[in-house]
Amino acid sequence: MNISRITLREIHLPLVDPFTTADGVVSRRRVLLLEMVDRDSTHAWSECVAQTDAGYSRETVDTCWDAIETSLGRQVVKRQFESPRELSAFLAAAIPEGRMARAAIEMGAWALESERQRLPLAQLLVGESNASTGFDFAPRAQVETGIALGMQSSPEALDMRCREALAAGYRRIKIKITPQRDIAFVRAVRDSLGVAIDLSVDANRSYAGRDSADVMTELDSFSLSMIEQPLAAGDMHGHAELQRRLTTPICLDESITTLASAREMVAMGSARIINLKPGRVGGLTESIAIHDFCADAGIPVWCGGMLETGIGRAYNVALASLPDFSLPGDLSPGSRYWKNDIVHPEWTMDENACVRVPLDRVGIGVDVDTDLIDRLTVRTAVVTGS
Repeated sequence: MNISRITLREIHLPLVDPFTTADGVVSRRRVLLLEMVDRDSTHAWSECVAQTDAGYSRETVDTCWDAIETSLGRQVVKRQFESPRELSAFLAAAIPEGRMARAAIEMGAWALESERQRLPLAQLLVGESNASTGFDFAPRAQVETGIALGMQSSPEALDMRCREALAAGYRRIKIKITPQRDIAFVRAVRDSLGVAIDLSVDANRSYAGRDSADVMTELDSFSLSMIEQPLAAGDMHGHAELQRRLTTPICLDESITTLASAREMVAMGSARIINLKPGRVGGLTESIAIHDFCADAGIPVWCGGMLETGIGRAYNVALASLPDFSLPGDLSPGSRYWKNDIVHPEWTMDENACVRVPLDRVGIGVDVDTDLIDRLTVRTAVVTGS
């Protein structure tokens, strides 16, 4: 594998509706895209999931841009790698904490490899998992998707959004909560829609202190499928204490950045589910390792979203086709977020709330709208080995 050029582009995309979480409100996404070319002139696009501001992660669009342009990209284009796995190890040694920057390059390398081998990306990834585990699984042909709803202005507004989601065909609904918007909002949805719907909550690390345990205990009475990341990312001990008090499974998101952190979670009993995002853990190599470990440990995983464009979603769909992704992912159609996505065909879901895995196409499975990207680009940089 000889990557000869990495072109960085920043584009701006307005969301159809603002998305509100404990970390803030996003109405427009600054998106960092990478176009990678190898010495055989094979092209692949990838996406960095970092946000504009530090919140979910310390990494931002600007820190990742700088890391790739001035350091990581320059090192990668000067070297030859036997595989994306070898490149992943090199990147991890070069910048251990820069996982989102690393992932943007590493995932692009997997796409280049899938193009080189003339395989769908999902087929390449399941082959890597099978090689590690000794199994012989095929990738799923389709993956189930749920919907993540940002915080709403009132319980009534949230109930209306949940009803709209059910009418659109979603079978799993996740709602964002904070200490100011929790019990009353969940109660309104349960009272209105009953306990039959698959409902979960995501706190994005917004709870702390003794009072939070009382709130979580009350949430435990609402028959939720999971409570996602209630406490700080580094608080494995606190999550373990909380999980022992609850019937509802805790799901960890921000806490899981490496295979080692997944092992720590299981050893301590900090949670029973993992939300696995490749951009958060440094790419697909580490994602496969975490997936394989969780499959062996009996821990279900699902693929979360970071408001990706159709390029980033392509990688998530391919990853979610692995066998232990047994819960619906945040893989909503592109039209839920963007008036015009930057890929063709745009990602859609069928009447069973499933997204089709493009196993009939080499690479990431969609065409990139380079003309639209050109019009949306606000800055660019090219990294070469010269």
